[in-house]
Amino acid sequence: MSRSVRIKDHHAEQRLFDQRALVAAVLITLAIIGVLARLVWLQVVKYDYFVDLSQGNRIKIEPIPPNRGLILDRNGLPLATNAPSYQLELRREQVPDLDSTLARLAEIGLLEADDIPAIKKDIRGRRIFDAVPVKLQLNEIELAKFAARRYDFPGVDIKPRLTRYYPLGVSSVHAIGYVGAISEDDKKTLNMDDYAGTTLTGKSGVEKQYEKELHGAAGLQQLLVNAQGRSVERIGRAPVDLVRREPVAGNDLFLTIDEHVQQIAEEALRGQRASAVAIDPANGDVIAFVSTPAFDPNLFARGLTRAQYVALTDDPDRPMYDRALRGVYPPGSTVKPMMAMAALEYGVVTPEHTEYCRGLFRLPRVSRPWRDWNFDKGGHGTVNMEKAIATSCDVYFYDMANLLGIDRIHDFLAQFGMGANTGIDIPGEKTGILPSTNWKRNAFRNPEMKVWYPGDTISVGIGQGYMSATPLQIAHFAATLAARGARFEPRLVRAVRDVTTGQVRELPPKPLPSVKAKDPRAWDVAVKGMIDVTNAPYGTARALSVNLPYLIAGKSGTAQVFKAASNERVRKSAELQEHLRDHALFIAFAPADAAIPKIAVAVVVENAPQGGGAFAGPIARRIIDSYVMTPEQWQEAEAKRNAAAAAAAQRAANRPATAAPTPTPTDVHTH
Repeated sequence: MSRSVRIKDHHAEQRLFDQRALVAAVLITLAIIGVLARLVWLQVVKYDYFVDLSQGNRIKIEPIPPNRGLILDRNGLPLATNAPSYQLELRREQVPDLDSTLARLAEIGLLEADDIPAIKKDIRGRRIFDAVPVKLQLNEIELAKFAARRYDFPGVDIKPRLTRYYPLGVSSVHAIGYVGAISEDDKKTLNMDDYAGTTLTGKSGVEKQYEKELHGAAGLQQLLVNAQGRSVERIGRAPVDLVRREPVAGNDLFLTIDEHVQQIAEEALRGQRASAVAIDPANGDVIAFVSTPAFDPNLFARGLTRAQYVALTDDPDRPMYDRALRGVYPPGSTVKPMMAMAALEYGVVTPEHTEYCRGLFRLPRVSRPWRDWNFDKGGHGTVNMEKAIATSCDVYFYDMANLLGIDRIHDFLAQFGMGANTGIDIPGEKTGILPSTNWKRNAFRNPEMKVWYPGDTISVGIGQGYMSATPLQIAHFAATLAARGARFEPRLVRAVRDVTTGQVRELPPKPLPSVKAKDPRAWDVAVKGMIDVTNAPYGTARALSVNLPYLIAGKSGTAQVFKAASNERVRKSAELQEHLRDHALFIAFAPADAAIPKIAVAVVVENAPQGGGAFAGPIARRIIDSYVMTPEQWQEAEAKRNAAAAAAAQRAANRPATAAPTPTPTDVHTH
C-alpha cells in the first residue's frame, strides 16, 4: 500500500523568504538612512569645515622672503645690495626619489657630485613641505638646461629671488662680512620660522653682527595649485580670493668706513699679507678696515662648491683670515711713546733724563747683552726722552723698562686698552697679550716657566717678548695718543635707516674710561717725540714729511719674527728668506697740531722687505693723505708718488743684477 511523502513545504519556504526579505529590507533601509545621514552631516552640518579643507588642498601657502637691508659707506655709497637671480628649489614631499633626482641634476651639470651629501643633509634638515634651494644664482646656460628637462624633475622648480650682491667685490669684505647658506649651527641660534623662504644669513662682520636689523620680516602669499602641485591661475569657474601679506625689508646700515680711503689703503697693501686700520680719535669711527689678501664675498652669496671652498681655506696666504681683527703681532716700537709716559707717570725718570746709547744694554749679573737696532753704527749717542722716541733708541727703553718693572708697565698700558678687546661691533676679535707677573703664573704649567725674569721685562720695553696686539688694538691706542687720553669703542656702524619710515637713527659713540696721566706734560713729550719721528732730521720716518701740507706724528716699529745669537751681525731684509723677515709696523695721526686730530692709523705688514719707517710708513701716509687732503692736494700728491715710483722702477731696471747672498738667521731688532 503506497503512502504519499511530502517533499517540499512551499508555505514554510515562503514564510522564511518573507522573513529574510524583511530583514534585508530593514538593513538596506538602515544603511540608506545611515548614508543619507552621513551625507547630511558631511554636506550640510560640516560644510564650512570641508570647504576650508578643500581650499587647503588647492591653495598652497608660500613664504615671501624679505629684501635684506642695504649696507652703505659713510657717504651713502652702496657696499652690499640685493640683485635679482634665479635659483633651483626642491620640495621633498613632491620628489619621488630624492637620491635619483639629485644624481640626475648632477648629470646635467647643475650640481657638483661632491656637493650632493651636504645638499641632501640640508634638505633632510628642513620640513618636508619646505622649498629648499639646491642651486643659487643660475646662469642662462643652467636655466636652459633645466627648462629643457623640467618635466623629468617633479618637485624641483626655478624661482626668482633677490640675492646678496657686493658691487665692489673684495673691497671692505672683512668689515662688511658676507652671507652664506644657513647651516646646522645657524639653525640652533636662528628662529627658522622667521627664515621661511630665506636661504642666506650673515656669517661674519657687519652682516653677522647686525643680522636682526638687516634680515627683516617674511611675508606670505596663497597660490592656487592643481593636483600636481603646479601653480595655476584658476580651477573651474568659481573665483578664488587669495591672501597676500607683503614682507618687510630689513633696515639699511650706514657704516663709518670711507670707501675712498678704504680703497686707497687696499691698493697700497696689495700683494702683501698685511692690515691697516684707520680710526677717528674724536668718536671711534673706523674710517678704513683692511686685511689683505681678501676674497670675493659674492662667491658665498652665489653658493660655493666644495672645491671652491677648499681652494679658499687651503690658500697659504689665508684670504679669509681677518688680520686686522684676529692677527696677533708684537707691537714693536710703536709702544715706546706709551712706555715713556709710564716712566713719567711713576716718576722713574724726567723728560730731560738722558742716556748715552752705545748700541748695547746690559743687566747686572747677566752675561747676555741686548742690542740696539742701530748697533752696527755704534748706537744713537746721547738721547733724552723725546729724541729716544724719535730715533727709536732701544737702549733707552731697555733701561726704562727695567726701572719700571713689568707690573707697573702692565697697569699703565692697560689704560690704553692693551691686552683687552676694544669692543668693536663685529664678532671674532682677539685680545692679544699684555704680560704681567700674574699673567705668566697663569699662562704656563711648568713651575720654571711661571717665574718672571728681569730679561722678560727688557724685551717688553720695546714691544717684544710676550707682548702682542692686533692691528685694531694698535690703531686704538694710536687714536688714544692722538686724543690725549680720550677713548671710544671702535665702531663700524654709525646709523640705521628704518625701511618703513625712512628715518635715520644715529648711533651715539660709546666712550671708554680715559687714560689718566698725573703730569699733563707726559702727553706733550709723547706727541712731540712722535712728531719728531716724521719731522726731525734724526727721525726714523723723516722722509714722510717731505712736501706735506699738514703736520703728521708717527712711530715706526719692526717686530721680530725670529731670534739669533747676539754675536751675529744684523742682516738686511733683502738677505733673508721671506718667511724670516720681520713684520713692519707704523702708527700715525694727523693733523698733529690739531686739538683732536682727524685720523689715526695703524699699518702692519707681515714679512716686509723693509722696516716700519721705510715700508709701512709711506702706506700710512698715503691713507692719511686720502682723508686729510683736499681733492686737488690729493691728485698732486698722487702724481708725485707715481712719478717717483716710475723713476725708482727705471733705476732698478738699469741696475746690473747681482747674486743674492745666502740667507742666514740673524738677531733683528725693532725700530
